[in-house]
Parts: sequence; structure tokens; C-alpha cells
Amino acid sequence: MAKKQVQKSVKKTTAPPAALDTGGKFYLGRLHDLKKNQTGSEAVLYDPADLTTHGVVFGMTGSGKTGLCIGILEEAALQGIPALMIDPKGDITNLLLHFPNLQPSDFAPWINPDEARRAGKDVAQAAADTAALWRKGLADWGIGPERLQALADAAEYAVYTPGSDAGFPVSILASLQAPQEDWDEHREAIRERIASTATAILGLVGFDNVDPVKSREHILLANLFEQAWSKGKDLTLGDLIRQVQNPPIDKLGVLELDQFFPAKERAALALRLNNILAAPSFQTWLEGTPLEIDALLFTKAGKPRHSVFLLSHLSDAERMFFVTLLYSAVESWMRRQRGTGSLRALVYFDEIHGYLPPVAEPPSKAPMLRMLKQARAFGVGQLLATQNPVDVDYKALSNAGSWFIGKLQTDRDKERLLDGLEGAAPGGFKRADYDKQISALDKRVFLLHNVHEKHPAIFYTRWAMNYLAGPLTRSQIPALNKLSTASPAASGQAAKPKKQEPTMTAADSEALGPRPIVPSGVQELFLPPVLGMEAAAKASRRSLPADAKRIGLSYQPALLAQAQVRVVQRKYNLDVETYKAALVTDVPARGLRWEDFEHAAFDERRLEGRPDSEEALYAPLSGSLADGAQLKVLERDFADWVYRASQVEVWANEELKVYAGPELTREEFAALCAQEAQSRRNAEVEKAKQKFDTQLKTLQKKLEKERRDLNQDEEKANQRRMEEMGTHLENVIGLFAGSRRRLTTSLTKRRMTAEAKAQVEDSKATIVSLENEMQAMGDEIQQAMDAIEDRWEAVVEKITQIPMAPARKDIYVSSFGVVWLPYHRITVGGREVEIPAYE
Repeated sequence: MAKKQVQKSVKKTTAPPAALDTGGKFYLGRLHDLKKNQTGSEAVLYDPADLTTHGVVFGMTGSGKTGLCIGILEEAALQGIPALMIDPKGDITNLLLHFPNLQPSDFAPWINPDEARRAGKDVAQAAADTAALWRKGLADWGIGPERLQALADAAEYAVYTPGSDAGFPVSILASLQAPQEDWDEHREAIRERIASTATAILGLVGFDNVDPVKSREHILLANLFEQAWSKGKDLTLGDLIRQVQNPPIDKLGVLELDQFFPAKERAALALRLNNILAAPSFQTWLEGTPLEIDALLFTKAGKPRHSVFLLSHLSDAERMFFVTLLYSAVESWMRRQRGTGSLRALVYFDEIHGYLPPVAEPPSKAPMLRMLKQARAFGVGQLLATQNPVDVDYKALSNAGSWFIGKLQTDRDKERLLDGLEGAAPGGFKRADYDKQISALDKRVFLLHNVHEKHPAIFYTRWAMNYLAGPLTRSQIPALNKLSTASPAASGQAAKPKKQEPTMTAADSEALGPRPIVPSGVQELFLPPVLGMEAAAKASRRSLPADAKRIGLSYQPALLAQAQVRVVQRKYNLDVETYKAALVTDVPARGLRWEDFEHAAFDERRLEGRPDSEEALYAPLSGSLADGAQLKVLERDFADWVYRASQVEVWANEELKVYAGPELTREEFAALCAQEAQSRRNAEVEKAKQKFDTQLKTLQKKLEKERRDLNQDEEKANQRRMEEMGTHLENVIGLFAGSRRRLTTSLTKRRMTAEAKAQVEDSKATIVSLENEMQAMGDEIQQAMDAIEDRWEAVVEKITQIPMAPARKDIYVSSFGVVWLPYHRITVGGREVEIPAYE
């Protein structure tokens, strides 16, 4: 039966408010005092933009984790934020069970008869009791029928069942189509997608722990994908199987194809792939809604979708296959979007155990990790939940800015989580305090650690607006989709609400009248009609016939917002002043996405306080433009958006300590870095020269001394040789004279000559040795100079961009209110049309 959200041993201090005004934030619950075990009246409101840095939810079975996550998804829907939800167990299908009327008949089809019988009730009685329980629970939390109806109307909900037609089936063929991105411009990103796709396909046919660098199968598939996608060609599974057998390539690396991957073994791989394709059960994977993220996030009319992907019926390999393809598709879609600081879309994963482990490398891990690191810049948030805190990669989760921690099962779970949290929140992290607080958590009580806030918050989760019936079975999915009147996403649709472009439109003269009164305290502005009739027609891409006649001026209301933003960061020598502006011609009832209406900055000197003509007619004010309180909420929301979206990218070379603002191009900044690197290179070269000069001078002195010694030794040796020859001559003459004393003298002279020759040889050897040393030192000097040159050349390339956000005090909303847009009223062929007269 229902996962009843009954509060146990928890006190409330005050009654809930009669009506809710969350100011565009997520209403998660109320602050809770752990010491007093008491829930207060202060609401916990969470800024959806904080989810651009992702969130993780931890909690054991029964902790209230599912209720919290469904509450977050409900709030996302109310704010017009689309979501993709991966549901391995069936709990998140409950998102379609919203009953604004809260009648027992609404609940009856979803009551578990066995649980009702165990409680001693029939289905009708259990449904009546559940309806009463939900009415009271929602009322206690200040949630009325109008908010339930708003939830039902906020998005289009649908359950998709990959590999099954119980819900809406999903075709994976789009995952094999060539990406829309240009190959040359996005080569690295497309190769990452190729790697994930190849790994997923191999995992489906039984290859575990595939290494993209070592696996022959992966290398072959990746090359086949690259061969096709680099030329903009799509692949089908049939194409892939045929190309595995007969690849359109001759070599892989430097090896011949058959040497790297013999034909017989390729045939075995092709057979494994074909077995999957030939299986009748696999045909459902090729039918249904394409895995096109645009269509899964928005309807053709631009309404947000909440798309649940139920995977409970799939095998582990099939789940891994689909999750990898889905994340790869989201990543590819994300890279085609403009950057934003607000939450553009949410990806929720109900149980990440096994998909983001700390050591193993399943196919899903690489795209999930890349999304955690890169999705923030594109406004795509991930919310990841698990009841197993031990087997997750905390290094990856250190990229998450929001940690929702509920009741845990074991001390081991708590210690492992604290280790991970300590790594994600270094510096001011007080482990003992967190340990104590986490140990005291009860059911539905969560600790929120948010890097965007100074202190953690302890809160009690609010009542879920959807009926938490528990996991739904595959047989219940058709009725569930029918309940929400859901329809599958259409392929190739326009997914996003588009900005309104000025065009010629038929005028509804009956709707025009005198100037309406703008709500009190709201700024009222007029854009000047700077375009004449001909220029206005040209700007509207229309030509006026000869009988066209101007009959007057009319004004249409819109919302104009403009803020002056200054970003100052002394460390980086940054002082930039800019403007953020928006012009909203059709203000939605909720979930205004300012980035969809961003406008060039207005010259506020040209914004007038009165109309150009007193005889002009006006369209009526309606909706938010006629509601002063709602406009105040929108003004705060605009200021928040400006704060999130006004970050400035600072060029940085941290090694050189060179920084510059966005006014420089990358090439100009690289030139600055090269100049600084040249200066430092010259200084290092000079220092190295001084060191080597000292050594060279020492060697030079030794060499010069040895050469002098050699000259002296050679002179001495020559002298000894002459003396020896003279003595020898005297000895010969003395022999004839009978003298014997000369023989001793002759031997002495011969010994002295030999010693002199030895000294000459030693000097020559020493000189050769010193000359070799000098040659070696010359080589060493050249190598050192080359190394210095290479190092500083490499340093020049270490250019990064550091995002700098403005301080809130440096954001000044200079204009915000109703602006009247001027239109020429013209008669053409007997009918009246309007042409925008503003730029």
C-alpha cells in the first residue's frame, strides 16, 4: 500500500501557512531541531540553480529518501524544469499519481489489495482512508488543491519502458546515428561518445570490464563508428555487424587489419552481435520513441516533459546498456546548448549502485563522470540517489554541491560517507559535528550540506503531493500512462520555447482600448517608435502594398528587465561592467526561463515615461503583468538569474601568474603569456649561463695551464734528449781514451730524458681529457638551453578560463516593470494589421 508519510515522535511548533509562496525556489520541508526532536515552522527553500552543481541523496530503506526525491521532482515540475528520470525499481512511477480532487476513487486502482486485506480492510475502505490521510497530510504542510492542480498542469508526464511495450518503448537507433555536431570542431567530445557507445554494445553481448585501449573488440567498433560519424553517416546495428566482418579499413594502428584482429575472430564477434539483433525480444529496442533528448524534455508546444525510464524488467546488462546510451545522448544534446547559470534540465537516477563504483569501470561511469564535471556550464543538473553509501565513487561525487543525507543503516555506511563528504568539503568540515548529527537522524529527517550555503541544514521533508503507492509493476504501466493522458515524445520536434520575433500580425481592434492602469509601485516604461512604417515593414520581413495606410499607434505590454552588473576581482586584475537584459512578450504563469528571453542591453536614456501619442490604443494587461505581487517575485527571480548568469570568464595562466579579462581573445592573451614567458626564459637562461660560465672558465684555465705545461715539458724533453746525445758522444770518445766515469753519466741522462717524455705524454692526455670535458659541457649547455626553451613554450599553452561571478551587492536592477511596445496600426486590403515600430 502507500508509503505512509506519518511523522513519528516529531513535534511541530506552529501551523503551516495557508498559502505557499516559494519565490521560485523548491519547497523541501521545514527546519528540524535534532536536540528537541521538534520540527519548526520555518520552510526550507532550495534554490534550483544550486542543482547545476548536482546533488546526491543518501538514505537506507525507510529513511524517506524516495519521498524527498519525489518532492524535489515535483518542485522542478512546478518551476517548469524538465526532467529525465532513471527508475531501476519502479518507485518513481509514482510521479504520475497526482490527484487534485483527492477522491477515494482516484486512489482505489492503485491500492495493493493484499496490503489492504492484511490491514483488515477492503480496497474501497483502504482507498477512503488513504484519501483522508493525503488530504490531512497535505493540509498540514500548507499544500492546497490549487497547488496539486498546478503540478498536474505543469508538465507532461510519461513512463517509458526500454525493451518492452508495457509503457512507451524506446528506440535505440538514434544512438547509432551520426551526431549533429561538426566533427572537426567537436572531435574529442564525439570520440568520448563513441567510446561509451562501443562499451555499451560490448557489455550487452557479454564483454565485462572492457578497456578501450586494450580491447581489440572495442578498438574495432570505435574505429567503425569514427569512420562513419566523421563523414556524417549513420550506422544501424545491421551495418555494424556487416562492417565487423568486412571493415572498410585496412589497418588498425600500424598493423594490418587481419594481423591485429583475424577474420575468424571478427566473425565470432559479428555472430555474438547478430544473436542479439536476431532475438525476437530485442525488436522492441528498435521501435518506439527515439532517444532524442530534445523531444524527451519538451513537447512540440514547448511544455516541459517529465520522462520516467522504468528499467525494473531489464537484466543487469540491458540496464547498463540503456543507461550508458541515455547518458551519452544527454551529453551530446547538452554540448549543443548555450551556457547558462540556471537549471535548464534535471537528470535523476534513483539508485546509482553499480553504475558509478569507486574502482571498476562499467560503461556508464565515463559519461556520468563527464556530466558531473561539465554539465554545470550548460545548466544540466544531476540528482543521484543511493541506499548503499559504501560502493560509490566519492572522488566523482566530490563534484556534487548538494548532499542530502538521511538515516543510514550501519556505522560503516556512515564512516564511508563521512570520508567522502570530507573530501568534497575540505577546510571548514567538522567531522565530529557531522558524525553526531547524522547519527541522530530519524525517518524523513535529512541533513543538507550545500556548498552554496554557509552552514548545513537539518530539515523534515514535506508531504509528497503525489500518492506514494510504492513500486508499480510493468502490468500497471499502461493504465498509469493513460491516467496522465501521456503521449510519447515525437521525433525531430522543436523542443524549446522560442523567443518571439517581431512580425506583422493581424490587429484585434476590439481588444484595444484606453491605457490600462499599471499595478501600484510597478515601473512603467515606453519604447520609442523609432521605425517608420516602411522601415518597420522591412524589419518584419514584409512588403507593404500600395494601398497600405497608417491609421495610428498601438501599444502591446511586455515585461522589461535590466540590471547593471560589475564583476571585480583584484587578484586577477578584473573590473568588468556589463548589463543583462530581458524582454518577455508573453509572461508564463510559472517557470519563467530568463535565458530564453535575453535581450541586448537597452539604452535607458531612450526609455520614456510617457507614450509617443496620447491618441494611441492599448492592449489590456493580464496575468503576471497585472499582478504587482507577482511582479515583485519575478524581480527577485530576475536578480537571482542575473547573479547566476553573469559570471565572467577570466583568462588565466596560473604558472605564469598572468590574468586578463574577457575583453581579450585567446590569441591576444596567449601573446601576453608568451611575452611573460620570454622574459622568464631569458632570466633562467642568464642564470644557467652564469652557472656554466663558471665551470667553463675553470676548465679553460686548466686547459691553458696544461698547454703551458706541455710546452715546458716538450722543451725540457728536447733539452734532455740533446744532453743525452752529447753525453753519448762523449762516452764513445772516452771509451777510446780508456775513461769509465762517463758511462754512469750517460745512464742518468737517458733516465731524465725518459721522464721528460713521460711528462709530455701525461700533459697531452690531460689536454685531451679536458677538451672532452669541454665538449661534454657544451652538449650539456645545449641540452639545458633546449629544455628551458621547451619548458617555457609549454607553459605558454597552459591557458585556462576561470569563471568569476559578481557579488550580489554589485548587481543593480536598473529597470524592471511593464514596458509598452509601439506598433504601427495599418490597413491593408481592408483589414487592419500591426507592425512593430521598435528596434
